[in-house]
Amino acid sequence: MAMSLKPAVEAKLGTTFATFQVAEVKTQVVAGTNYFFKVDTGSDSAVHLRVFKGLPHTGGEPQLVNAVVKAAGDELTHF
Repeated sequence: MAMSLKPAVEAKLGTTFATFQVAEVKTQVVAGTNYFFKVDTGSDSAVHLRVFKGLPHTGGEPQLVNAVVKAAGDELTHF
């Protein structure tokens, strides 16, 4: 799921990533599911993503809600 959103993440952050590999995932159940991804970018930083996917009956695609650059050692938290 995170890999399919790479172009949207790059557009939001105004940069490109040669490495884009999911290192950690957390979820939060709401009226659908919030996915929190920590993505290794091959440097001293990581990108944290928040992606929302609605309930199955809504038929919605995963949507990038937010993307932030953090230090590689920062804990993945809900944001």
